[in-house]
Amino acid sequence: MNRKKLAIIMAAMLCSKGLQAEEVLQNYSGPEVVVSATKTVNRISDAGGASVTVITAADIKASGKNTVEELIKGVVGIDVVSNGGMGSLSSLFIRGGDAKNTLVLLDGIPLNDPSTISRTANISNLTLDNVERIEVVRGPLSVLYGSNATAGVINIITSKGQGDPKVFVGTEGGSYGTWKTYGGINGKTGNSGYAFTLARLQSDGFSFADDRNPRIPHNGNTSEKDGYRNTTFSGSYSYRFSPETLLESSFRYIDASARYDENANGYTGDRFTFNGSHYVADPTGLKDQHNDSSQYAGRVALKNNGKLLASTLFFQFTDENRKDFNNDGVQTNQYTGSTWESGVQGDLHVADNNTLTIGLSGKKERMTYDDYYWGAASIGKDLFSWNTWIEDQWSISGARLVAAVRYEGNEMFGSKITSRIAPSYSIGDTVFKVSYGTGFLAPSLYQLYSEYGLPTLKPETSKGWDAGVEHRLHQNLKAGLTWFSTIYDNRIDFDVNAGPMVWGYHKGQYYQPEGESKSRGIESFVEWNPVSALQLIVNYTCNKTEDPYGVALVRRPEHKAGFTGRYNFGKKATLSATAQWVGERTEVPSARDGNGSPVGKLSDYFLLNLSGSCKVADHVELYSRIDNLFNTWYEEAWGYATPGRSAYVGVKVSL
Repeated sequence: MNRKKLAIIMAAMLCSKGLQAEEVLQNYSGPEVVVSATKTVNRISDAGGASVTVITAADIKASGKNTVEELIKGVVGIDVVSNGGMGSLSSLFIRGGDAKNTLVLLDGIPLNDPSTISRTANISNLTLDNVERIEVVRGPLSVLYGSNATAGVINIITSKGQGDPKVFVGTEGGSYGTWKTYGGINGKTGNSGYAFTLARLQSDGFSFADDRNPRIPHNGNTSEKDGYRNTTFSGSYSYRFSPETLLESSFRYIDASARYDENANGYTGDRFTFNGSHYVADPTGLKDQHNDSSQYAGRVALKNNGKLLASTLFFQFTDENRKDFNNDGVQTNQYTGSTWESGVQGDLHVADNNTLTIGLSGKKERMTYDDYYWGAASIGKDLFSWNTWIEDQWSISGARLVAAVRYEGNEMFGSKITSRIAPSYSIGDTVFKVSYGTGFLAPSLYQLYSEYGLPTLKPETSKGWDAGVEHRLHQNLKAGLTWFSTIYDNRIDFDVNAGPMVWGYHKGQYYQPEGESKSRGIESFVEWNPVSALQLIVNYTCNKTEDPYGVALVRRPEHKAGFTGRYNFGKKATLSATAQWVGERTEVPSARDGNGSPVGKLSDYFLLNLSGSCKVADHVELYSRIDNLFNTWYEEAWGYATPGRSAYVGVKVSL
């Protein structure tokens, strides 16, 4: 399908009326709403066999967290690994898949950056400002979202203007010289709805090189603080032309800078110097290694909603620019990644129990990479892809079936068909769920064309299924158990002992080992409300992974458990507690201690966090939190520090 045909088909579909699923209809509200699992608005109970978690506005407020990364670490089926404190490089794994197998959305806008190593999303700079809720869908969703959705999707949904205009301002501060100021406005005037927030987050931080790790050298090389700053301006605007026609838009701009440390000899330090044969600690030199980044993301959608037909025409884009500087303050490289996508979705309500959805879109990705360190190389590449998909949602009595198929064309890798089927069936207080889907993941432009790239890489393919049961044992007690399995073929990996030689060392290169990589396990939860004011949730995940050689995938725990408790003191105050136990994990083969011995595995750890808020006046609210109450020492990546016991307090004024 060429671009001219794509444009003609998209224009023809504009004659229908419809609804784009990434935005929520005005007549839907509450924590049971989910749009990411089917791209249409549903209650969770109507999303078929999908495995979905919704983090509500109440959950976000009760947590007291500032970033998406901090918040989702406790979600069942998700593992987040950070290489240090605020703004550090982070990897997000869903059900044992690689970070590249998870698609991150903001109001439906893909945030996965084509200039990053594996086309991953930079979640470390995503704050919770203006965020209304977050939906997590586990399992292959390439059929709806294409590449990068082979393990799951995280959709961050921002606030939309409702009710009388309200203005708010706030400030908070605490450990590690951290402080934040923010303000915004939210409301509706006439046919216009709006929600805007401006926030500034800054921290002196701590050394990313872990001064609490006794197995790596210190001697003044783990003491320099790595600070962080983040300015985020986000918002949404809508205008209703008629009861059936609505124009909606959303955007986010992020300007961030993070200091970080070097890694050599298998561990981390403030600074290393190459002496001609190997790297040695250099605590006396400058320590100015940092990363400056900016990101723009936006979306405009025109929606027509009728009783029988619905449609949405949309255009969305992202643009991210990142600059790296070494410890001497010299810029070493620059990455620019951009994505432009336009499309249309139409929903046909065939009957009260049947909805047929058709979608069509085209997307262009571009990566620009300037290397000022290895030889002043410059690379600029772009890639065009297009897709069309069809989904049918059908229900009768206690049965629900969601089935979809997708055709995706890629100018470099040809065409690919993916599919998904997700039935569910309810019998009394018991729900049985099943889903099966196939996935397709094209190599990133960086993996193909950077100095570490391999132009002959093939797309990854995958297939995954899950089956689960949920049962309400009592009106206030519910439990669930899900089995899952995913197989990845042609999985793209990195070989540190391959690629061109530089200074007597291999630079490393991307490659695809023969054979399949596997991830399988169970997810379980229990929710209990012993009284209306108290909510208790316990979850446990067992996830076994292996590469084609039978070795566990790195930094993915086989066992993980979490607990959340929240008590509401009427409408005036809330007290929350979260606990998490993470089992031991396999570390990367290159990780070494100060003696050069392989690390092998990272130890398990237990964390307890507390948070609370109290309304002290009609328009004034105080809130606070304590993270890592027991001051547990732990590492998510070898040699990289994590926060110790830390406390924060803030005040918010709403008018």
